[in-house]
Amino acid sequence: MPKSPSPLARSARNQPLPLPPFYDAGHAAQYAYRPDAAALADAAGSWRAQHQVRPAASDETRVHLLLIDVQKDFCFPEGTLYVGGRSGRGAIDDSRRLSELVYRNLDVITEITTTMDTHLAYQIFFASFWLGRDDQPLTAHRVVTAEQIKAGEARPNPAMARWLCGGNYTWLCKQVLHYCQELERAGKYQLYLWPPHCLLGTDGHALAGVLAEARLFHSYVRTAQSTVEVKGGNPLTENYSVLRPEVLSRFDGSALAQRNTQFISTLLAADAVIIAGQAASHCVKSTIDDLLGEIAAVDRALARKVYVLTDCMSAVAVPDGRGGFAADFTQEAEGALQRFADAGMNLVTSTTPIASWPGLR
Repeated sequence: MPKSPSPLARSARNQPLPLPPFYDAGHAAQYAYRPDAAALADAAGSWRAQHQVRPAASDETRVHLLLIDVQKDFCFPEGTLYVGGRSGRGAIDDSRRLSELVYRNLDVITEITTTMDTHLAYQIFFASFWLGRDDQPLTAHRVVTAEQIKAGEARPNPAMARWLCGGNYTWLCKQVLHYCQELERAGKYQLYLWPPHCLLGTDGHALAGVLAEARLFHSYVRTAQSTVEVKGGNPLTENYSVLRPEVLSRFDGSALAQRNTQFISTLLAADAVIIAGQAASHCVKSTIDDLLGEIAAVDRALARKVYVLTDCMSAVAVPDGRGGFAADFTQEAEGALQRFADAGMNLVTSTTPIASWPGLR
């Protein structure tokens, strides 16, 4: 019996797998859509046999797809922090394209990791954490700087001190000043206050249904675990990147948080890492920045095995209701993509066959 061709060889002949019959592209725009996990498990067996898909453990080329924060609060207008981009349809179209990439390349993608932004009601990047001069909460979509803290224009709510730091409000004030100074010294971000999003236990924390479905089907067809990396639970630091929080230290020099060394090792060990998700201007950008830093510490040539799906991510652009934007981070996202390309990473699109991507044969 002739040996069946490898998945990458099949893909090189422009024979992507078909979309499964249960897939509905319209679900990418439906906040309430929830896949039936049991039905997906049942369908996987026949799909595997019909298309001769092998278990992921047999892959000679290990392709790791990293889906960043593809959660309902980011992926739908009903969410509290919808990433619509300038077009207004950003994350919706991204989710559709990304789902179809997974289905058409089920036999090429070895494993999928999904990050999940995970927050509680009071965290340093939420307006609820802060008070102004009038002792009223600050509002979302504004910056808090070290100078504003020194001038008394912004201060942490004293009511948090008891459960956050044993009632030591002086310690808390020193820590938030240190935090903003460290952010500003690093030069990546200033402290930006976001509306509540991805709160643990809320609907908005869940994965977008169309992507939860694609991820589960891949898992059942390939006999590969559907892994998750949770980030963002530390109330005293942002965690845009899944690889590390924005600030690692307290003002007294002790540790505030740490790098995600185990997952860093997982990504560096893969033969190819494909990255997509939300938002291109923040969590995607920060994760790739940190991955690039880890690569530089090992071997800069490893950047060539990273593939950034430019048509499966959008930048934060907040409409102002008058035809413009109250906040627009599109330029930051575009600048980051150019930087990643200059470093040797590959900018690719979901509609280009994976086998034609540079270095994947």
